[in-house]
Amino acid sequence: MTTRALLVVDVQPTFCEGGELAVEGGNKVAEDVAAYVRAHRDRYAAVVTTQDWHVDPGTHFSDEPDFVDSWPPHGVADSPGAELHPALAGIAFDAQVKKGQFDPGYSGFDGVEYAGRTLEQILRDADVEVVDVVGLVESHCVKHTALDAVKAGFGARVLTDLTIPVSPEQGEAARRELAAAGVDLTPSTAL
Repeated sequence: MTTRALLVVDVQPTFCEGGELAVEGGNKVAEDVAAYVRAHRDRYAAVVTTQDWHVDPGTHFSDEPDFVDSWPPHGVADSPGAELHPALAGIAFDAQVKKGQFDPGYSGFDGVEYAGRTLEQILRDADVEVVDVVGLVESHCVKHTALDAVKAGFGARVLTDLTIPVSPEQGEAARRELAAAGVDLTPSTAL
């Protein structure tokens, strides 16, 4: 039997309605991800969260963002927007990876958990072979995390109904890139 991990990427208020870098539908994704984790926790050897946790990410933050390489301040370390979304309250996670302290940190593989282990090490320690990736947002951090999982030698699939892109066009582009890299795109309802 394949050993799987669930990667819950950046399900944080900063990316939801009312947040600093909100995506319409973010709160619904947060609620749907929380419901999925509660219903299917037993499918996974590990459930790991990632969080944007920016201290000084350099040109990633801008007062005049281009929304490609630079963004308004978001996910600022120790701010309410950087915490896990309230929908995830009460769920026990195996690890919580914080990323982007001093860089853009698009991928969960760029971060570390409190003890200093990288996401790759956390997954290797749990003998994970395949990751399912969900969260915010499909066109950016979900995409980069799934692509880096493949580069690290893991199988990867994005659960398409448990993520949302910044825009439909960026979502289509992300799905093309993910499919070309061998990432499986599957709704959680098909599992």
